[in-house]
Amino acid sequence: MKDNKLSELSIQEITKQKKLLTGVLIGFSIVLVIAYSILIYLMIRHKNYIILTIIPLGFVTLLPAIIRLSQINAEIKSRSEHKG
Repeated sequence: MKDNKLSELSIQEITKQKKLLTGVLIGFSIVLVIAYSILIYLMIRHKNYIILTIIPLGFVTLLPAIIRLSQINAEIKSRSEHKG
């Protein structure tokens, strides 16, 4: 995906990016919850508590998408303030 500056995109393109990114975040979050449930089950069953260190690292993978979503929301908000 090419890196577009939000200020150069139309409001329709920004809204499309927001919907796509929101869907990706929801889907990835569901996958993380399932994976963490399995990890916790295995950790308890095998008494291998070193697996617990993996859990915080998964949340770090969500940060770039969350940051981009907040930038998109800020751009939409600034454009709506300029209209009204």
